[in-house]
Amino acid sequence: MAKAKSSAKSAAKPGARGKKADSRRRLKPGARSRGLAGSEIALPRDHADLAGLVQLVEAAGGAVIGGYRDPLGGRALLLATIPLTAVQPTPFQRDLSPTHTKRLAEKIDQAGAFLDPLIVVRGQEGSLWTPNGRHRLAAAKVLGLKQITALICPDETLAFRILALNTEKAHNLKDRSLEVIRMARNLAKRDRAAKEAQYADQFEAAELLTLGILYERNPRFAGGAYSSLLRKVDRFSDRTLAVSLREREGYAARLAAIDTEVKRIIAALTAKGFKSPYLRNYVVARINPVRFIKQARGITKPAMPIGQALTRMIAAAKSFKLESVSNADLAWVAVGAGAQE
Repeated sequence: MAKAKSSAKSAAKPGARGKKADSRRRLKPGARSRGLAGSEIALPRDHADLAGLVQLVEAAGGAVIGGYRDPLGGRALLLATIPLTAVQPTPFQRDLSPTHTKRLAEKIDQAGAFLDPLIVVRGQEGSLWTPNGRHRLAAAKVLGLKQITALICPDETLAFRILALNTEKAHNLKDRSLEVIRMARNLAKRDRAAKEAQYADQFEAAELLTLGILYERNPRFAGGAYSSLLRKVDRFSDRTLAVSLREREGYAARLAAIDTEVKRIIAALTAKGFKSPYLRNYVVARINPVRFIKQARGITKPAMPIGQALTRMIAAAKSFKLESVSNADLAWVAVGAGAQE
């Protein structure tokens, strides 16, 4: 009987755990309602917050459709169409993908409607910029459209929210890094007193700045192999952007030198008969001085100062012992990489 009760209890537990898991997965509505009511949304085109935008659209040859307040934050927005020639992507966006542009143009053409407006803000010298619509804008040009629908916002800082806004094509590490370093360079010119740490939300992660410099110099740089190291040692600086970028140029140069040593080691291992797509990851992990240091999420203190980490890493690369490598080691690296994927 006791055994039967024990079996019944053990049979009941999985169900209980399943209910808890289901409750965690369910999305709960907000505890309180927020935002504007319907009667607060519409705005006349001559509203004070929109007057400048209306003039800008009409001067560019566009058509104003209407004004309204964003239901969440209440900021004034203008819905309009503008000529394709009047709007440009922000100059610090990721590079255009011709393949993605062609595919997007085909799908829009098949739908017979351009339903996703561009987000547009005022750019420099009275121009119009889109921070999140580079591929849609290019697709519209492929389709030969005269006008494109846009949501125009008077808040120019929206141009620096690319990573949060751009959802039309998944960002890889290279895309994100290049966008972030381009933003940083632009912001450094706009505001010489701006400190790097002020833009932590826009830049998302400090290591993207350093990797961005490396990708600028070498578009084929294997940034993924070094991201684990940089996540633990690279942090936003309290110095001005101009100063911090110069400092990061030095870090990037040292990482490039480390990568040269890594390539040398990989070539030597390949000559000894080692063949694996994970050779680079293995070598970089072996010379990573913070490899075994665990950090909880949200920890702001670096596991080691980045300068010290890079010094130890180049020394480890130059003293790397080829005879210490085994096929079993590479097999474990492959298993770890598969788990991460």
